[in-house]
Amino acid sequence: MHDLAALSALHLARFHAEPEIFAAPGRVNLIGEHTDYAEGFVMPAAIDFATLAAISPRSDGKIVLYAENYKGERTFDAAALPKAATQNWSDYPLGVLAVLAGEGHTIPAFSMTLWGDVPLGSGLSSSAALEVATALAVTSLMGVTYPGPVLARLCQRAENEFVGANCGIMDQFISANGAKDNALLIDCRDLSFKLAPIPESISLVIANTMVKHAVSGGEYTSRRAEVEAACAVIARHRPEVRFLRDATPEDLERWGSEMTPNSLKRARHVITENLRTVAAADALIRHDLRELGRLMADAHRSYSQDFEASCVEADAMVALAQDLPGLIGARLTGGGFGGCTVNLVEVDQAPVFAAALAERYSTEIGIAPQIHICHASGGAHRVEPRIQSVR
Repeated sequence: MHDLAALSALHLARFHAEPEIFAAPGRVNLIGEHTDYAEGFVMPAAIDFATLAAISPRSDGKIVLYAENYKGERTFDAAALPKAATQNWSDYPLGVLAVLAGEGHTIPAFSMTLWGDVPLGSGLSSSAALEVATALAVTSLMGVTYPGPVLARLCQRAENEFVGANCGIMDQFISANGAKDNALLIDCRDLSFKLAPIPESISLVIANTMVKHAVSGGEYTSRRAEVEAACAVIARHRPEVRFLRDATPEDLERWGSEMTPNSLKRARHVITENLRTVAAADALIRHDLRELGRLMADAHRSYSQDFEASCVEADAMVALAQDLPGLIGARLTGGGFGGCTVNLVEVDQAPVFAAALAERYSTEIGIAPQIHICHASGGAHRVEPRIQSVR
């Protein structure tokens, strides 16, 4: 369905109106996990997996959402949209509509067909891609334009306030603002960013452990609470520390004994991960791939041991990649507790690397993984289907 003509034809056949189509990419985070809500640094790249939203206006006061991936359709009154989530795929677009309505916009009636190839529950940010594609499509229909960073904030609020997932800003930001052939070093405090070019000689090999990841689960919420508790301990001594972004490893040496063991470990991960992320961007900019690989290895170790957000399968996927030809660095990516690893691999070795890693993982774990060779893509945008009308 990356065939835009096919998506347009599907929408036309279902709703008898030719749509405009908008695309928003998923993402892979090269380094910087669980630092975004500590106002720290992250370094994601948008990837060539996306959610597409085809939209056309209606005249009957209804909003009709159809998701091809779920083969499901839901209908709502534009003037009386649901006020709360119902644990359905439609919560994500409805959350965007709720936030836009809260900003004072009148939500128009429309039909929308959604399709995506971002693997669900993989940690590649399928939810953010869905939110950003919906927001871009609906604001376009309304004749409203938001800058990418502002659109990202609105979509983050949709997930926080409506869906109930306590995510940071990274996923929505990179989906809205990604740059082709670049990762972005994002400062989650002020949303400034700089480009970190990914050389043409590097492929992003994303290996799905097939263990489902869900940010709305209890593990994510408990880790965030432990991070915030650690920050509160440091802030008692240094009131200027509002988030762990402002804290240092020396703060942990001084006052870590006042934290619970879990909060101490979570804080150590976040504080050191911020330092690693800035260093990794610098390594990528100066093309020091050996240092980048070392930082990714340290990041995975910290994520697994201090943040305890990995799992047996993800640790195995990273370990099994280590001696394969072409590997630059490997680590678990995304919110954790399953999902995907990201492997930076020399481009000419990527196909052999992917096949060998899949075979090793299947043999050791007993699960056939999905492995994708990707490249950094641009951010959300309108696309041109340009098809003939179907009779």
